[in-house]
Amino acid sequence: MEQKHHSVKEMWRNYLISIGEDIIHTDKNYISWHFCDNEKDANDLAQLVKQNVKRATTGLHYSYEIDGEELPKVGDLNIITDWHGMAQCIVETTKVTILPFNKVTEELAQIEGEGDQSLKYWQEAHRSAFSRRLKEYDMEFREDTLVVFEEFEIVYK
Repeated sequence: MEQKHHSVKEMWRNYLISIGEDIIHTDKNYISWHFCDNEKDANDLAQLVKQNVKRATTGLHYSYEIDGEELPKVGDLNIITDWHGMAQCIVETTKVTILPFNKVTEELAQIEGEGDQSLKYWQEAHRSAFSRRLKEYDMEFREDTLVVFEEFEIVYK
């Protein structure tokens, strides 16, 4: 979801200046968004990204189709915000993997960096979040539901 807080444009401008880009004529672009569907998790996860603990995120493949959004791709720039839309950092997508939920590994769960970084924690947290999201589409979560695992690195904070 695109966030419009003034800090987003300010962070983008400062990032472009820091890499020697012309603010007006740059060919770079971004989207800005926050994690999760609640304030506490959105803010906590943004902090984990800033601490370089959270280096990935996972979304429902089906959501991209239904919402008419493009799948993430290597090189995408994203401004991560808190729940209220205040810019926290800019990340660049480094790898995108599409796989069934039940094929996510312990290693991937650790890269995502949430909770105790275990696969069990990852599965419980994401099963719950994905079930809520799929309910909006009158669908039920299945263990073989396709997910989009997006790895990223901080390029500006």
